[in-house]
Amino acid sequence: MKINHQFLWLWLILFFACSNSKSITEESEPLKLKWKILESSSAKHTESESAFTIINTGERSLKQGNWKLFFNMGSLRLSDSDTNHVKIAHINGDVFSIAPDSTFPEIRPGDSIVMQVLSRKIRNITDFPNGFYAVFNPDSTKGVSLSLALDTPKYIKKQEIALNAKIYEENTKIVSIDSMSIPPVFPTPESYYRKPGSFTFNEELKIYADSSILGEAEHLVELCKLLNCNAILTDSRNQATIRFEKKALNTPEAYELTITPHDISIYSGDPRGAFYAIQSIKTLIAPEYYKGTQKNISLPCVSIIDRPRFKHRAFQLDVGRNFQPKEQIFKLLDLMALYKLNVFHFHLVEDEGWRLEIPGLPELTEVGAFRGHTLNELDHLLPSYGSGPFKTNTAGSGYYSRKDYIDILRYAKSRHIRVIPEIETPGHARAAIKAMKARYEHFKAQGKEEEGRKYLLHDLEDHSDYRSVQGFNDNVINVALPSTYTFLEKVSDELINMHKEAGMPLQTIHFGGDEVPSGVWEQSPAVRKLMANDPTIKSVDDLWYYYFNKLQRFLSTKALHLSAWEEAGLRKVADGKGKKKMIVEQRFAKNNFHLDVWNNLAGNEDLAYKLANAGYQVVLTNVTNMYLDLAYNPSFYEIGQYWGGYVDLEKPFRFIPYNYYKNQVEDERGRALPANHFVKMERLTKFGKDNIVGIQAPLWSEKIVNKDRLEYLLLPKLLGLAERAWAPDPSWAVDVEPKKAETSYLYAWSVFLNTVGKRELPRLDFYKGGFLYRIPTPGLKKIENTVYANVQLPGLIIRYTTDGTEPNEKSKVYSKPVSFQKGLKFRAFNVLGRGGRTVSW
Repeated sequence: MKINHQFLWLWLILFFACSNSKSITEESEPLKLKWKILESSSAKHTESESAFTIINTGERSLKQGNWKLFFNMGSLRLSDSDTNHVKIAHINGDVFSIAPDSTFPEIRPGDSIVMQVLSRKIRNITDFPNGFYAVFNPDSTKGVSLSLALDTPKYIKKQEIALNAKIYEENTKIVSIDSMSIPPVFPTPESYYRKPGSFTFNEELKIYADSSILGEAEHLVELCKLLNCNAILTDSRNQATIRFEKKALNTPEAYELTITPHDISIYSGDPRGAFYAIQSIKTLIAPEYYKGTQKNISLPCVSIIDRPRFKHRAFQLDVGRNFQPKEQIFKLLDLMALYKLNVFHFHLVEDEGWRLEIPGLPELTEVGAFRGHTLNELDHLLPSYGSGPFKTNTAGSGYYSRKDYIDILRYAKSRHIRVIPEIETPGHARAAIKAMKARYEHFKAQGKEEEGRKYLLHDLEDHSDYRSVQGFNDNVINVALPSTYTFLEKVSDELINMHKEAGMPLQTIHFGGDEVPSGVWEQSPAVRKLMANDPTIKSVDDLWYYYFNKLQRFLSTKALHLSAWEEAGLRKVADGKGKKKMIVEQRFAKNNFHLDVWNNLAGNEDLAYKLANAGYQVVLTNVTNMYLDLAYNPSFYEIGQYWGGYVDLEKPFRFIPYNYYKNQVEDERGRALPANHFVKMERLTKFGKDNIVGIQAPLWSEKIVNKDRLEYLLLPKLLGLAERAWAPDPSWAVDVEPKKAETSYLYAWSVFLNTVGKRELPRLDFYKGGFLYRIPTPGLKKIENTVYANVQLPGLIIRYTTDGTEPNEKSKVYSKPVSFQKGLKFRAFNVLGRGGRTVSW
């Protein structure tokens, strides 16, 4: 049985076609592929059993040795009951192949085979295999893209109905808030006082600015141009209607903003504070004024005193796994600036891609920045995440030139956003390893092997056996090689030079330190040689301290501090039960290490607080609240991952940085936590609190194959981060009486949703060309023979149909419960008539 076939098919077209730059080659597809999850794959199973059908639609028979399929998936194997004489092979990472074995019978044109396969549990639409392509002998260098048709079992619909009912119940807690009860600007300021009247932008405004803040006044001039009013700078304070005044305030980002019917006064002690006052003015402007040319734009009169809660308010974007063009980075920086986020953590390097030009090492981008079908990876990397056989795929392939990166830095600098580049090491480094291997092979072929070894990142004689979480067996840099540090210093020096040229001096480089698997380096001759010469290294586990100590020392010579993921501040020790556990590494605690701590999963809930209490500078990056790439909810039709739980708009909003135990009511699997779950967890000390430098939300890109998906997963979740990073500590976070805290929270949650739904999302429909934020699905509940519907965000409109067709912007508006009948479908729409995903009975 197919579920919501029309809409599902639309999603599949978007998902699979966008995964490949060419979903159909110049010739018609020679094979037709179908995937059906079998009914036996119920919720109680940990694996999904599926039927995979290959139909020969070409003109020649498929025989043993003359064809092979490649695709990307997390895991796949043949069921024991399969008798099709094919074999599934794991190539590396998420790359698999299917090929005939030696006894395979031919598949004539028009014939087909159906394989029984097992995979990890398929929980949502992005778990399916993707990036299918075929290779036919004798031309094994050419791949032919293939599309995939899907079918789903009956139990999916039952799950969706239950989820819709849960959403309905959650939505009933939300109340409509009067506009005068909503804070006038977003994020919520430290304090504000509304006044009667309004200030109107007339045809000509005169702006005065203290000489130290003149650059920020230019931002306001540009805003006025956007709003169709002429603004000019003047040297006369008395003639100005908008004045930027210098005033000593308690932090550089603090500001005071006063709007009267006659003028606007902005006070700050630093250009940053003036800049954030302008962002507040932007959110004071009614959303409809951003539609286009407007007249008589007015601002409500108000007095605001404001400053950020945290000095480090970060958004991290992964462009290593899937790429985003420079123009999209600019757009994201504008979004960050609007909501007063000030750190852009730029994850430039991954197993699947190196995205930054490094002068003198052209192979990093010539080889490491491109993916496609390959026999040896000397020209480019294997396909990943559905990027398919062609190097032209814009998600899998791409990089920033040196000029591009400097442009991004300058764009960020003008918006007071600090850029932290991440060069992921020693794990997650396959793109760099393969690029430097290609460089080695190139010089070796010219008889210059020593030159080829200069930047080599792997030991040529290492036969260590390991497998990373992402499925790679060759993605870890060998930290015993001197050439590794030659490479890292070269990259660091080039980054320093680019930042200097951009006028944004580099303060830190993020060197990763995440997810290095067991088994690495154990069979490396280079490691054995190092251990023989250095008595402090007694096992491969001691290489961790050795590596990060060397990094910290060479960065300190360049006046930089080290940033990394939390594992850089941990070490392995025996647990007394034959296994190893990670504990805090005290030797680095006073070295100004900045650690992004993501792991608050079961058993590590207090890890961030342990590291802060030990002296590490900690950026809270809790996966259960801040990982924006996680799916919004367990719906089969939601894109995104879920290994760390589900992250919706509420998870970052509900986060309590200094006591996140208080509002964590479920684990990453959605199971309710017992009341005493955190009793024995380490609490944040006063010293540790001083070491919490800020919070961060990452957007990893495994599932992001285009900018539409990026914006869908990013928004409106990012607004929860912005509120929690900037706004003062809310009363519900510190109330000790549970009932009072819950009542206070529910009201604050409603205020926030009204702000988002009525003001900020309508603004984002137009701001910087508009953002394709996620429109939530309606909640549905059937009581007897009546269907009730609601939606999370006030300001959205629910429309419905009764004949099984997709609701559109002209469908009937839901205003009261409707009688149940087959074919009922509901869908939420924004003010522009753009709809979210349809839900039905």
